[in-house]
Amino acid sequence: MTAPFLKIKIMENKRLPLPPFTLESALQKVQAAEDAWNTKDPDKVSLAYTIDTEWRNRTEFINGREEVKEFLKRKWEKELDYKLKKKLWEFRENRMAVRFEYEWHDPTGQWFRSYGNELWEFDENGYMQKRFASINDLPIKETERKLK
Repeated sequence: MTAPFLKIKIMENKRLPLPPFTLESALQKVQAAEDAWNTKDPDKVSLAYTIDTEWRNRTEFINGREEVKEFLKRKWEKELDYKLKKKLWEFRENRMAVRFEYEWHDPTGQWFRSYGNELWEFDENGYMQKRFASINDLPIKETERKLK
């Protein structure tokens, strides 16, 4: 009898805005993601994803919210002074394509600009169930930074 209760409880938790997206709600979703990632808080960021979310990040395949959390902890231990900017590229129904760039430096002080594209798919409650990211890293000088 606990299974139906759990299903009802999960369905009550919505992550606004919900699909199908309009231009306004898609822009809100992208801004919320940018704001969350810029906190560099793996616990907070991971809550935007379904429990069974599927990711591809570069060559790494990540399954489930707990793996996302562990991935983000490792990421922000390596990518210091991380600053991200996302931009909506296109959207339809429950899917989005997003361009992004972020800057960071490694523990030796070498700065990088990482950029690429993400494909997102959301469930009916507004949680991201799929995230596929293609990312390139460009070494830069600190004086070449654009995001501060």
